[in-house]
Amino acid sequence: MNLVRHFTARTLTGCALFAAFAFAQAGEVTVAVAANFAGPFARIGEAFTTATGHTLKVSTASTGAFHAQIKAAAPFDVLLAADDETPRQLVAEGLAVPGSNFTYAIGKLVLWSVQPGFVDDQGAVLASSRFAHIAIANPKLAPYGAAALEALKARRLAEAMAPRIVTAETVAQAWQFVASGNAELGFVALSQVAIPGKPAVGSYWVVPANLYAPIRQDAVLLKAGENNTAAAALLDYLKGEASKATIRAWGYGL
Repeated sequence: MNLVRHFTARTLTGCALFAAFAFAQAGEVTVAVAANFAGPFARIGEAFTTATGHTLKVSTASTGAFHAQIKAAAPFDVLLAADDETPRQLVAEGLAVPGSNFTYAIGKLVLWSVQPGFVDDQGAVLASSRFAHIAIANPKLAPYGAAALEALKARRLAEAMAPRIVTAETVAQAWQFVASGNAELGFVALSQVAIPGKPAVGSYWVVPANLYAPIRQDAVLLKAGENNTAAAALLDYLKGEASKATIRAWGYGL
């Protein structure tokens, strides 16, 4: 019995020392996260740090803005974009590691109002005169803004809607415009209005996927993080089942 206790104590001590050594080797990852993915990534990041000891330094902005910053030598290790084109361009420009890009989520566009019952389940409110302003992210910088413009064009409403469009820098700012009442409607990401464990605020319509090109959101390892083992670990963690469960829970496809 004493031998068993002694062996168990030694085993537990060894495990504790190994864990302590692993955490002592932990590093930091500087991550550029597309604005629509800020909520789910906060959850994923917490779990990643708990599991590995690696810490995260996170910035959120539009994908287009990040592209410009990375070209200007911003020291990001990893980019979680809201499209798949930007990571491909960064690889082609020699600013990201070839073969490291992969799709981590498929985004879903919604038309949202903070007012309950204002948005119907067919999006017919778009053709009405019930609103003065509709917020969308800048289509030149934000993939969700480009998708919103595609949806309006598919409904043949883009030209008539132009005077009422309020352009935001990011999809997060588009959400803020609606939440603050500065716009009655806005095109935002489903993850911004259908938060796990919380009741949805207002009313929204999930825009049919056939009205816009798929929002394939890709991650990529940037050249600045090429030798950062913590950055590689983050990308591996993003591919794991725990991350996938969080991504699904926030309304994204995989």
